[in-house]
Amino acid sequence: MEKTKIFYNKKIKLKNPTLLVGLPGIGSVGSLVAEHIKNETNAQKYGILYSPFFPPHVIMEKNGKIRMLSNRFYHFKNKKGNSIIILLGDTQPITTKGQYAVNGRIAKFFKKIGGKTVYTVGGYSISNSYIEKPRTFGVASNQKIINKLKSNGVIFGNTSGSIFGAAGLLPVFSSKFGLESACIMGETGLLEIDANAAKAVLEKLNKILEIDINPSNLDKIKKETEKLMKELEETSKQNPEQLQGSPGHKDNLSYIR
Repeated sequence: MEKTKIFYNKKIKLKNPTLLVGLPGIGSVGSLVAEHIKNETNAQKYGILYSPFFPPHVIMEKNGKIRMLSNRFYHFKNKKGNSIIILLGDTQPITTKGQYAVNGRIAKFFKKIGGKTVYTVGGYSISNSYIEKPRTFGVASNQKIINKLKSNGVIFGNTSGSIFGAAGLLPVFSSKFGLESACIMGETGLLEIDANAAKAVLEKLNKILEIDINPSNLDKIKKETEKLMKELEETSKQNPEQLQGSPGHKDNLSYIR
């Protein structure tokens, strides 16, 4: 396979489709949000993306089989009957060339199937500790979509730095194809799995996408995370050196994505 390829179900009829992207990144915020919405809506498999720019390994499944790394598209309809396409997956491209090639391909594909709006979800690392009440930040392609997201509680103009990967590149490529686009980021303390930040984003997406997703499963992960952080806090008071390399420690600083 020399090129990035997307296979999709042409029989599924779309209406004013919006693309929601939640790929692996900081705090797993995007992945948590996308996977949760997919499960809660029983979204239907719509397509699959394979790319030679993904890491060179395969996934071993519980049934003993193996499969290639992929990104997957799922489809469901919101309260008004409009199509929501969810993109989630195992990985992102590992090179700069791959990031540009794959995200450009996704934007072109979504335009081809009649796409209107693209939202990517990521984590915004603003602290080296657990954040109990995370905010939701955004950047967008134009003032119209900024105003829309602002009216739903997303904060603009308070972020700085870089956005790595699909969370940042896909909105830019999408705008080149005439699509409205934005990146929505949950404030996170650099946890590997930050369900609290994911829940904050999900609450905003319920309004933005006109859906009604129950965050109960995220609440369970949130409680487990809070318990872990309290245990780490107690440990650090007794043995500060043991906190090195733990979730949220400053040595784990990374890009926004």
